[in-house]
Amino acid sequence: MIGRILGVSFGLLGAATFSQLPEFTQQYTQRLGGAVDELEQFVAEFDTDAAQTGLSRGEALKQLAQAGQFGAARAETITQTIARQERLSADLNALRSAGPWLRVVHAGRSADADIMQATYADFQPAVPLTAEGAGFAAAGFAGGAGLLAVLRAMMRRLRRRGFAGASG
Repeated sequence: MIGRILGVSFGLLGAATFSQLPEFTQQYTQRLGGAVDELEQFVAEFDTDAAQTGLSRGEALKQLAQAGQFGAARAETITQTIARQERLSADLNALRSAGPWLRVVHAGRSADADIMQATYADFQPAVPLTAEGAGFAAAGFAGGAGLLAVLRAMMRRLRRRGFAGASG
């Protein structure tokens, strides 16, 4: 009886935990989208400034880098910002085009650490009312109950070995 109660409890814990993965991924995707929007605006403004002076992006960066110590530091910062915008845009596109199961995997694998940390800090759990949330809840229930079953089997084995070793 206690074993079944524990099994259901572990299953519910797994279901509650796993069912939040799609919601967390959604909140991460929204935050990532906001970051991409801001970075795209910054890059577009830089490109516009460069074009208004008759320069390409690369030429503008090169000219800025040759404008003393501050200019060189600013050119490096802008170069890094452009690279981050390109990387985050690619991640966002991959997330948006992935299916629900792969979206969770992709978000965990290619996540931007700063955005992931900010998402975690502001994360609000939600009731999973989607098929995706229900699927993750079912997987979490099975995983939690399965984990308990494995732990119980290991404990039985250890007890049997302990008794067998004491009599031998």
